[in-house]
Formats: sequence, structure tokens, C-alpha cells
Amino acid sequence: MPNSPTVTRHPWAFLYVRGWRSEIGLAGVLIASLVIVDHLRAVGMVLVLGALFAVTRRSSVIDDWRSGRSANHVALWIHMGCWHAGIVGSSGRVPRVVRQGRLPVGHRFVLELPAGIAADLVQSRIRELAAALQAREVRVRVSPNNARYVELVVVTRAAFTGAPPSPLLRATANNLWEPLPIGVGEDGLAVRIRLAEHNLLIGGEPGSGKSVALSSIIAGAALDPTVDLTLLDGKQVELAAWRRVANAFVGPDQDEALAVLDNLRVIMDVAYQHLGDTRRRKISRDEGGRLHVLVIDELAFYLRGGKKETRDRFAEALRDLVSRGRAAGIIVVAATQKPSHEVVPTWIRDLFSYRLAMRCTSPDASDTILGQGWAQRGFSASSIDPSLRGVGYLLAEGEVPALFRGSNLGDDEISELAERARLLRRDS
Repeated sequence: MPNSPTVTRHPWAFLYVRGWRSEIGLAGVLIASLVIVDHLRAVGMVLVLGALFAVTRRSSVIDDWRSGRSANHVALWIHMGCWHAGIVGSSGRVPRVVRQGRLPVGHRFVLELPAGIAADLVQSRIRELAAALQAREVRVRVSPNNARYVELVVVTRAAFTGAPPSPLLRATANNLWEPLPIGVGEDGLAVRIRLAEHNLLIGGEPGSGKSVALSSIIAGAALDPTVDLTLLDGKQVELAAWRRVANAFVGPDQDEALAVLDNLRVIMDVAYQHLGDTRRRKISRDEGGRLHVLVIDELAFYLRGGKKETRDRFAEALRDLVSRGRAAGIIVVAATQKPSHEVVPTWIRDLFSYRLAMRCTSPDASDTILGQGWAQRGFSASSIDPSLRGVGYLLAEGEVPALFRGSNLGDDEISELAERARLLRRDS
């Protein structure tokens, strides 16, 4: 154990006194003023100093009111936990809390690491730290800008206690150019994705909750009257509630589905011709651009069933829309119950910038959606609790997969949103 006269010999006394240094300083000023000046002036000075102290510490007072402990006490809690977990630098110092905040599932901290401590040490001691803090879990993320700082999330309450309600239930309309709320993450905060200029691939076993994710996405598109909505439903019943707000709805008919995709390719080519004529690279809402959302449920039906010639033409049309459609306002959202390499070829999967893996039967099936190697790094949808319907790993561009739970929309709520969207589109 490193030897430090200040920390190692009296760690708790030192940290506790440091946590109350403002209060001790104010008491010192009070005593000195009573000695130096008369009592009346001393009382006035204390009142002024007390008012200034209250203003500067109001955030701690609010935190104390909400959680029953002050900000200094919470920082002391972390310092003591690091000490017990053996996260101590060569000089005997522990990480210092430089920023903190509350989360629905616990607390978030930014720690400054002292000399002799790297983020790897904190990562390797997260179990010991969680035990010292009496927490459910501790998560650590290194700052992308400075390795001296790490973000520490201390989870004290369960994240996925129930499916969160969708914010769209309270919305009279939606703007699909803005990030769309689809659920909550492990930290309890809302998860939003920006569908404009992106495509989304969803996979998972039956009953994993793909329809939960699809419902939020379709609702967000339907409540924007400027969005053209095209639905392909291999079962013909999963997306039927949205049929009256769709510009085109296709059931288990591969020839008709291919015709719809070919029509979208024509729209895409016309959009690119207009962009070329106006010397722009992509459409925008400010300049009158229009988004076209294509949702395909039961992708396996259209890619694996029927005649080979039709399947091949469908796959090529889908590849063309996903690869070229982003700048033209074409958004493709595809879902499948059988995430295998035979159903979702890698040359199609890799074109999707967003991927969502709901619970899968094997790590290989999870990697089919997220990409090769993620399961070995600890991001496997096969490890998701089967009882947690609607929970999955969301992979965005340039990020690592993040666990989240999709917002729940029941049948009655979907019917209500679909009718609201129909009236909104009619009036527009």
C-alpha cells in the first residue's frame, strides 16, 4: 500500500474535514469577527457571509433536499469507495470528483485521476468499487478528450423495471428531422436516434420486442405529415394498424413489394437530379426536402421466399436504396426474426448505419445484426434476459453498442396514434 502521511494514515478524517471546509471556514470567520469587532457588526458580517455562502452552495442544498445527502457527502462516498477498492495512486491519492449529477438509476461522476492511476485500473476494480459503494453496478468510461478523466456511473436502482411510456403519446405532431425518442438507456435517460440520413436494421428472435421498436419509429414518421410512409409487411397484420396513414402498404406479395421499391428508386433518382440542378449535395427541410420512410417487417420473407429472380431483384433494389438513398431523403427500416447470414447478407447489413439487436438465440445471431466481433467484446444480445421484452443493443455510427429498452405502445395506443396521424395528414 502506498505510504502517504495525509491520506494513508488518516484517510477518513482528512476527506471528511475537506468535505466540510466551507462550513469550517465560515465558523472561523464568525469567531474572528466576534474577537476583533463588536457584536453588532459581527452579526451583520455573518449574515452577509451566510447569504453569499447559501447562493454559492444552492446546488448542494437542492441535492441535499432531494437525496438526503450533500454534494460533499456524495464525493466523500466515492473517495472512500475508491480507497476500499484499492484505486490509489503512487502518491497515496484517490481519484477526485470534479463533477457530479443525479440519474434516474443513481449518480454520474467525472473523476480526475491522480498520478499513478490509469483508467485501466479503475476498469479492473469496478466489482470491488461496486461492493464498497453498496451499488448494483458501476460503469466506467474514459473521456475521449483526456485520459486523465473518467466518467463513473454508480447504479443504485434497477434500470429496466418496466417498459417506459412513449413521449409520442402526448405529441400532437412530430418532426422526423429531429431526433426521435425510442426508449430509455441503462442510465434511465431517454434514447433518441436521428433517422434523417440514416437507415436502421432490427433483428431478434420471436417475442423479443421488435414490434416495440418498429411501433415507435412508425409513429414518429406517421405524426410528421410531410413524411411519405411505405410499409411492407410479410405477415400483413403486424403493421396493419398504420395502413390508413401509409402512402403504400404491401402484404406478402413479392412482386408488388418489388414494384414499390422500384418506384422509390425513381423518386430517389429524381431527387438526385434536382440536387444536381440546384448544386446541393443533400435535401434539407428548410429547402422543402421531403423524407420517404420505408419500413420492412419480416425481411426474410422478401429475401428468401418466392422465385429466385424476384428475390435477387428485390435484394438489389434494397441495396440500392440503402446505399444511395440517404442524401435523397430515403430512410429504410428493416426487421427480421431470423438474424442469420443467409437472411441478412453482410453486404446489406454493413450498409445500415444504425443496427438494433433484440434478444437472439446465439452470439453469432447477435453479430449478424451488430457486426462481427461485438459478442466477444461483451455486447451479445443472447445475454439479454428473456423476460425483458423490448430490450436490445443499439449500435450507432462510430459508437459501441448500448443497451436500451424501447418505449411501450399497446394496441389501443397504436390505434389512437394512427387515427391522430390520419387526421393530421388529412388536415395538412
